[in-house]
Amino acid sequence: MNYQDINAKTIDSWIADGWEWGKPITHEAYQKAKEGQWSVLLTPTKPVPKRWFGDLRGKKLLGLASGGAQQIPVFAALGAQCTVLDYSSVQCESERAVAAREGYEVTVVQYDMTKPLPFPDESFDLIFHPVSNCYVEKVEPIFRECYRILKKGGVFLGGFDNGFNYLFNEDEKAIVRGLPYNPLKDEALMQEALRNDDGIQFSHTFEEQIGGQLKAGFRITDVYEDTNGIGNLHELGVPTFWATRALKDSDKGIVL
Repeated sequence: MNYQDINAKTIDSWIADGWEWGKPITHEAYQKAKEGQWSVLLTPTKPVPKRWFGDLRGKKLLGLASGGAQQIPVFAALGAQCTVLDYSSVQCESERAVAAREGYEVTVVQYDMTKPLPFPDESFDLIFHPVSNCYVEKVEPIFRECYRILKKGGVFLGGFDNGFNYLFNEDEKAIVRGLPYNPLKDEALMQEALRNDDGIQFSHTFEEQIGGQLKAGFRITDVYEDTNGIGNLHELGVPTFWATRALKDSDKGIVL
């Protein structure tokens, strides 16, 4: 079993235990979205600015590793033509169930995003990619694929763990590890991750995540930081996540 298969099964088990990011949107929240009252998250606590989206009516939108029926139903309520890709079978089923309940269409693709994405060039107007690349060892290929499948003028919205969480012990009061955090290259970390049912996670640098978008050809137009939402680092105001808005310009700019 490769690490992505482990992660998919781990997330399915988290959802069975009531994982926050596996709880589908309610019918009431969907109805409010149709009335213009909505918000979505790329990171734990800060809603994505609505100006990052523009008018979604008729736009082709991909939710990348965005299963679970928390964001996609909102985008469907706003008039987007939605596709969602996720490797968790339970997250995919939640998307189908909520779409059936509310009567909208969605294309659900259960797929490993570490592989070339199963879409033609310039398929989408917008990609929504919440925090998830912490479960992927190599992130640069994902940015390149996102650039490929976006239309010219398309927007990529991403949420990213900045790596600080991996330094600390469970109560977030002592630094107990260095970086990078990569269980595939450290057997002790691998055994700890499996023992704690953490899934196989990875830290990523600013160069990988911001630089990776720039090297793919994106132009970053806005950013914000966020905290864990709970715990000691949150109480101390330590940012542990980034969100970025990036644009695929009509003419590809300089690649660093």
